Amino acid sequence: MKKKVVVFGGGNGSAMMMRALKRHTDVFDTYAVVSMSDSGGSSGRLREEFNTLPPGDILRAVLASSKYSYKEFLKPLFYGTRFDASGKLSGHNLGNLFLTLGSEYAGAYMDAINALSQAVEAQGTVYPATLTPNNLVATLQDGSELFGEHAIDRPGEQRSPIMEVRLEPHVDAFVGCLSAIEQSDFLMFGPGSLYCSVVASVLPKGIRDAIEKSNARLVYVAGDIYELEGEAGPTALSEFVRQLEQYVPRKIDSIIFNGQDLSEKQAAYYKEKMWGRLTFDRELLSNYDIIDIPFEKEHGGLDPEKLGLILRNLVTSYEN
Repeated sequence: MKKKVVVFGGGNGSAMMMRALKRHTDVFDTYAVVSMSDSGGSSGRLREEFNTLPPGDILRAVLASSKYSYKEFLKPLFYGTRFDASGKLSGHNLGNLFLTLGSEYAGAYMDAINALSQAVEAQGTVYPATLTPNNLVATLQDGSELFGEHAIDRPGEQRSPIMEVRLEPHVDAFVGCLSAIEQSDFLMFGPGSLYCSVVASVLPKGIRDAIEKSNARLVYVAGDIYELEGEAGPTALSEFVRQLEQYVPRKIDSIIFNGQDLSEKQAAYYKEKMWGRLTFDRELLSNYDIIDIPFEKEHGGLDPEKLGLILRNLVTSYEN
């Protein structure tokens, strides 16, 4: 019998999980709950120009779940096709416009998501965490605040550590998310930015209560990466877990960590991407189930194929 898995996050993290899980549809029935606070780039401009939800993270998750090749087919079509005309459409890619204009003319954002999912034959279901526009706000250790996901994700010289984040307004969760959580066997968080992606996806009203009432096992896919110029969050694995549990009202059951030593080629790739590596302070996580199995690509970065096998083995181990 398939296990129902709900993944939480946004941007590249949710896409990574969907790519990993779609390889094992005999085991997983997969749902993604995607944060809807993106305020930068094309998504940020579209949400302002059309007074709608940011499409970018939803687009990534849907395309990552497709049965078709991302590199050969989906990326050139949905990201490589851009409108050069003047006006609101200028500079935006086809994928973001499909969701934005589709929801505007269909009258419902989920109709546009479902249409895109059917068109690319997605192997999982993608839900926005909320259907109401909102902004992510961070309170920093020095007492100042950063307003908007883009400001938190790229704080520049404002590197005071993040103390807490919230949504303004504190919007309701999309009901489909709550139903998926209620019926889930596993709830998986990450990888990706702790606050801007993972925590942002659990902040809408109703999600916390649904997680608390759920009988699902909680899994944190930590990976091993944080962005050196990204949000001013933790740099040690134990602190990532502690902070996540401030927003998820239950103890994490399993932590998946990519703790392998990097080759020269991989280290050079991390330097090029301006990535730091999480400190693996296992001694502070002695009461957690830690799965320390490498899932690094040969050239650097997390490998969805290797991650998929780890997740499959984790889930099936509970059946034995």
